[in-house]
Amino acid sequence: MDDLPVRDELRGKSPYGAPQLDVPVRLNTNENPYPLPEPLVERIAERVREAARDLNRYPDRDAVELRTRLAEYLTRTGGHEVTLTNVWAANGSNEVIQQLLQTFGGPGRTAIGFEPSYSMHALIARGTGTGWISGPRRDDFTIDTEAAVAAVAEHAPDVVFITTPNNPTGNAVSADTVVSLYDAAQAAKPSVVVVDEAYVEFSHGESLLPLLAGRPHLVVSRTMSKAFGAAGLRLGYLAAHPAVVDAVQLVRLPYHLSAVTQATALAALEHTDTLLGYVERLKAERDRLVGELRALGYEVTESDANFVQFGRFADAHGTWRKILDRGVLVRDNGVPGWLRVTAGTPAENDAFLDAVRALKKEQDA
Repeated sequence: MDDLPVRDELRGKSPYGAPQLDVPVRLNTNENPYPLPEPLVERIAERVREAARDLNRYPDRDAVELRTRLAEYLTRTGGHEVTLTNVWAANGSNEVIQQLLQTFGGPGRTAIGFEPSYSMHALIARGTGTGWISGPRRDDFTIDTEAAVAAVAEHAPDVVFITTPNNPTGNAVSADTVVSLYDAAQAAKPSVVVVDEAYVEFSHGESLLPLLAGRPHLVVSRTMSKAFGAAGLRLGYLAAHPAVVDAVQLVRLPYHLSAVTQATALAALEHTDTLLGYVERLKAERDRLVGELRALGYEVTESDANFVQFGRFADAHGTWRKILDRGVLVRDNGVPGWLRVTAGTPAENDAFLDAVRALKKEQDA
């Protein structure tokens, strides 16, 4: 790559990715471990079969039916009424983020996030030529509102990212903190504030969707990868003021959502209640992991997601390797002293807990 005329801000950077290894238990990528139920699989096949008859034609460019159904889902579960005009959809929440940065970021503009957080925010910022600012967190990974507000006031970013529940740490951000950061961002200059709620269905608390009321520069982004168990679908979406939805369409590629993607997502939305039932199982398993890990003497970050960050380790990567040697793959995110485990099925979680119990016994010997 050294001989290629790559942009300076991309030189020396590594692409996003998590190692996928052939091991009995994989708990490293925050996937929903439950396969889609057979009735949904059959409904997807029906929907895709119908769409296939018109694959010689371009798909619905504006995904009207899909956005309408997503708006209904958000209204029913998010505590705030939204309509078609408030919702936009794309190929995964990463494309949603990319479109937002293409629209409101770019060369000569900046974005801020409070790290450690979802690393794709910074990577996509760089990919769109947007300057990246790493904002502060406390040692317990919560956001210090006063310090965060001061950072926004100092840097006057064009885009502010707030991830709640936060990945990789799992903790949620309060509505009061989001409001304070929004107000600070607007005081500095008109800025877009993006609340990334990829894991919100797993939270102990409520969505921050109601904060959209009266805040035209606030965006709430979501995904169907986690709660809907559809990581392979690649469907993300946002809710915002209609002007934001109109603006991102200036940068979207023509017919960016295929007819097959739209058909599959519509089928999944027909089975929302069943899929959210799996979410309740995973929340219980997440809480079990937190309790068991703490009982073993590990430090555990409060989690509102479908994963748990645990530590602290003098050699986190060495510990990751020892857990892997016992047949369980977790994630070494590079947060010093910590590892992250996804909540899996009860059997997968038992295998993980057996591995860390054996490791603990070995360390205490």
